[in-house]
Amino acid sequence: MAAAPGRRRPTALLCAALCLGAALAVDRSNFKTCEQSGFCRRQRGLSPGQSPYRALLESLQLGPDAARIQLINEATKVPLLLELWGLQGNMTRIRIKELNPLRPRFEVPDVLVAEPPVERLAVTGRDEGSLELSLGPAGHRLLVTEKPFRMDLLQGRELLCSVNARGLLFFEHLRQRRDSFSDKLSSSVGSLWDKIKTLFHRDTPREPTAEEGAAAEGQEEAAGGTEEAGDQSEKPTEATAEAAEEPGSWEETFKTHTDTKPNGPTSVGLDFSLPGFEHVYGIPEHAESLRLRTTEGGDPYRLYNLDVFQYELYNPMALYGSVPLLLAHSARRTLGIFWLNAAETWVDISSNTAGKTLFGKLLDYMQGGGETPQTDVRWMSESGVIDVFLLLGPAPAAVMGQYAALTGTQALPPLFALGYHQSRWNYNDEEDVAAVERGFEEHAVPCDVLWLDIEHADGKRYFTWDPSKFPRPRAMLEQLAAKKRKMVSIVDPHIKVDSGYRVHTELRSRGFYVKTKDGSDYEGWCWPGSAAYPDFTNPEMRAWWASMFAYDQYEGSTETLFTWNDMNEPSVFSGPEVTMHKDAVHYGGWEHRDVHNLYGLYVQMATAEGQIQRSGGQHRPFVLSRAFFAGSQRYGAVWTGDNTAEWEHLKISIPMCLSFGLAGLAFCGADVGGFFKNPDAELLVRWYQAGAFQPFFRAHAHMDTARREPWLFGEDNVALIRGAVRLRYALLPFWYTAFYHSHRHGVPIMRPLWMEFPEDTTTFAIDDQYLIDRALLVHPVTEQGARGVQVYLPGKGEVWYDTVSYQKHHAPQTLYVPVTMSSVPLFQRGGTVVPRQERVRRSTECMQGDPFTLYVALSPQGTAEGDLFLDDGKSFDYETKARFLHRQFTFAGNTLTASSADPRGSFDTPVWLERVVILGAGKPGAVVLRPANGSETRLDFQHEAEPPVLTVRKPGVRMGDDWAIILR
Repeated sequence: MAAAPGRRRPTALLCAALCLGAALAVDRSNFKTCEQSGFCRRQRGLSPGQSPYRALLESLQLGPDAARIQLINEATKVPLLLELWGLQGNMTRIRIKELNPLRPRFEVPDVLVAEPPVERLAVTGRDEGSLELSLGPAGHRLLVTEKPFRMDLLQGRELLCSVNARGLLFFEHLRQRRDSFSDKLSSSVGSLWDKIKTLFHRDTPREPTAEEGAAAEGQEEAAGGTEEAGDQSEKPTEATAEAAEEPGSWEETFKTHTDTKPNGPTSVGLDFSLPGFEHVYGIPEHAESLRLRTTEGGDPYRLYNLDVFQYELYNPMALYGSVPLLLAHSARRTLGIFWLNAAETWVDISSNTAGKTLFGKLLDYMQGGGETPQTDVRWMSESGVIDVFLLLGPAPAAVMGQYAALTGTQALPPLFALGYHQSRWNYNDEEDVAAVERGFEEHAVPCDVLWLDIEHADGKRYFTWDPSKFPRPRAMLEQLAAKKRKMVSIVDPHIKVDSGYRVHTELRSRGFYVKTKDGSDYEGWCWPGSAAYPDFTNPEMRAWWASMFAYDQYEGSTETLFTWNDMNEPSVFSGPEVTMHKDAVHYGGWEHRDVHNLYGLYVQMATAEGQIQRSGGQHRPFVLSRAFFAGSQRYGAVWTGDNTAEWEHLKISIPMCLSFGLAGLAFCGADVGGFFKNPDAELLVRWYQAGAFQPFFRAHAHMDTARREPWLFGEDNVALIRGAVRLRYALLPFWYTAFYHSHRHGVPIMRPLWMEFPEDTTTFAIDDQYLIDRALLVHPVTEQGARGVQVYLPGKGEVWYDTVSYQKHHAPQTLYVPVTMSSVPLFQRGGTVVPRQERVRRSTECMQGDPFTLYVALSPQGTAEGDLFLDDGKSFDYETKARFLHRQFTFAGNTLTASSADPRGSFDTPVWLERVVILGAGKPGAVVLRPANGSETRLDFQHEAEPPVLTVRKPGVRMGDDWAIILR
């Protein structure tokens, strides 16, 4: 939850520090614009077409794994090192860093799952002013132009991407601070002078000449400097030459907070031009449409994890998480740019027209005549190095797989986590929890998990329980477990400063807190009052944190208690932009500015590891995190944060989760009903219906809202909510199998239409409907008072079946679908098989032995295929012991066959096939079951003529066996 009105404040100082009014709206003045962010202002102040960088092609070093070329800034004479890799799997890596830095620059650890395997590079062309490299067997070539430095990536004659084509490479090198007057003072008065200097430093300094700037750097000129370069350096027009003295370079004040910058200006920026692309996506988290807008005339999209109170919609402001992955898609191909940098980052997007006449040799590579659309993308980060991966597809699923190969796939969650979650800030006590649990029983609404927010802990001391409200936590958990239900409790990363609190005293004694620039423990204000912040970048601290989830450390916990990490941006109510000061110091001496966007990932990582360790490495964890970064998908679920009970927030949840999925975060959802404000019955019902078709399905609400358990809105509405939740549970085998696909291949579970229909331009901007895996298309109703929705059915020559009426519709077409309050427009794709369990019970665990129904939707060719993944739903045995079943179902030639999709797995389960429903099938004379032994048994069936549906009753075969059902 955000810093919000209504939460109990520990002191008046906390309330004042928050500076949040009673009005339910974001206070934009609490958060920087690009103009208020010094490095963004400097980067954006650079004009296109004036690049001072030259590639010293004669410095090429071609090794077995990489090519290295020096770059020179001809204004400052500062050399950079360009490193190039061709990576297996159709990827290219580009890294630019200082050749001789004064001190190390931060390079992001722990995000890549491994160093990606490389292809052998070769020089395939060279002449005056250019160099051509072959990047591997896929036919990709990189043309490096000397002056001004640029790179063009080609496949055959097709130009895929140009780098620095607009000349916006901007690398602020490390330097000594220019302050000649202070250098003349003796060290004995240095401390006094520091104080005086602070007062005068805000005055506009004199501007040095470029020659002075170059001398002050103390860096050697790279080999190959020319007289022409010297002439250019005399013109003080390049921002790099003057950045050290620009206001905000060495110290920056925002509102009441001053950011000291002992390393000075260290930002990096680079532009990419994408000819042939008009549609770009990704870079979550923003409350934005799926297709990203151009940022010309406004702020860039910002990536900087922040606790934003009741965020606004359709703007580029930063929110709780950041994944610096941008996808570009056209009817011809999909391409990705992964910018591996954890500092504050801004992304500019502009639309352009790419002429067919490019520099030099590119004339020979371009196809035809005329003009093509182009999108230009510019990345700007406050510190670190330039480390970027170009994911070359060409298909959408290939780009997803390439990104997954770098950062990992979605963790396979325990099965219960795919059920329905009931949360509130806060359930008051053990009696309240028991009453809510009984409500689900009495009203026959399935539910797997009840949640406890911050009030459950003793004075917001995490890893504890309030002794008066929750005096018997173990007994409470055991009572829930007896009903096959689980609990999630919140554990936030701000630790109450209290000498009587064991968690705090251990962290302090071990030196595990983040430090201030002066070396003391960093403290700020958050829910407990004065709080300190564990340094999750420290692997020893993470190991200690993980140990705290052991049953003998987290008193009252059991194996059915799981974890919610909130406020882990980190949120600091008294800090700049409600987060940690950038000059705070982490493990290894790195500033917070370097690692900021990694903090939430590390919190979730350590918490997930703690849950794994407490089970002896046996059981899969479940951890929900609000903050995230690239790679967070390996550790659990995320959600869209503190939304509002408004129709527009219901609508935006769809493109937000679609964007999350494109960035690898497949386990996404939104607070059903909205966190702030009170939904009316119509909005609440529609939100349940939408939430049931998002991967993470949780209702949550602010403490100042009215109670909104499903049964509190009258019998008609609870029946509608019950129907939505029961449909979710009936489809759990399909959902679980979709999660397995995501876990194995990196594909989103909830995916935009263009992923499956990449050549259909109509789909490129659609974000009010989507696919679940590849088989189901859903269009949630998100308009108040709606009586119908327009559904686009994609796929030339394909068919879709309404899952309620079984009516067949030919694609492509836009279909008007009338709706009532019970309607959730849902279509099954012809040519697919969807498994269901239709004996819905109170929880997922209660259904694990229940029989299955297969829904077979025939293609126009009379074929279909699908699969089913089964295991114990909780352990790592599927991975470590191959204890799983992955079954393949194929319908062709009037025969449905079941076979193994992965013969490596085996899993003994009694689950069996209760029914087969074949959509689009004619009436057979007989239906015969043929098991693996070759015997044949006639089966009962029923056929409906219009629309044609064949239902085969009780085949009775085990889901793990091979068999065939034949229509004669």
